[in-house]
Amino acid sequence: MLRSMVPSLLRPPSRSALTALAGLLGIASLVSPVLAQQVQLRCDGTLLEAQGSAEQKRGIQRLGFSLGLEAEAGTADAALGALQQRLATVRSALQRLEVQDLEVTSPATYTRPAERGRPALTSASLRMSGVVAPARLQPLVREVGGLPGVRLAPVTPQADASADAAVRRQLLRAAYQDALAQAREMVQAMGLGGAPVPLQVQIQSGFRPVPLARAAMEASAAPPFDPAELPDPVDRLELMARFCVR
Repeated sequence: MLRSMVPSLLRPPSRSALTALAGLLGIASLVSPVLAQQVQLRCDGTLLEAQGSAEQKRGIQRLGFSLGLEAEAGTADAALGALQQRLATVRSALQRLEVQDLEVTSPATYTRPAERGRPALTSASLRMSGVVAPARLQPLVREVGGLPGVRLAPVTPQADASADAAVRRQLLRAAYQDALAQAREMVQAMGLGGAPVPLQVQIQSGFRPVPLARAAMEASAAPPFDPAELPDPVDRLELMARFCVR
């Protein structure tokens, strides 16, 4: 997406923590969306805005998961006691899967009032999350997801976090080149004589893995859940670049 604006007289830019990335692209200013309202630049020609984007697929290193755990009883104390027993069972099953970064929230309770023909009932629940190796997908779904009170959410394929910085730099370069190419095309379409001079880049969104929903299996003889069938994590980056054409 690209648009042209009339010449403008704006305030000089302030320093930001993104100076190093600005130098990497060779532009005057690189800002976050929060600072975009504060950092403004001067252009004595035609000001162009171009929205660039880039994405990159990456291999799956591990799977992030989350699940809800619930138990019901006639009183809050009994519901919490049942939840604690179920938690111990689920925790043991996850330990066998060599789960990492396991987190467990504090429990919450909710009491459903008594109705005609149905007594009052208290529900106690909590959430658990962590990461497992891709090879553990099948036992995670069947052995843990099949336990009483467990509601397993879609898994999230995750890439190697140690490469995040390098991938982000690659995406930044690619997204900027996309915006620059659009600006050059607009200059030619408008019949302008000068070349687009980069002024500012505003990063609009970073990258996140995309969760994948899995259907429940009904028969034990059915083929197992295959981590190779999971979609690769996709890193995306979008930015808005401003150019001045004199």
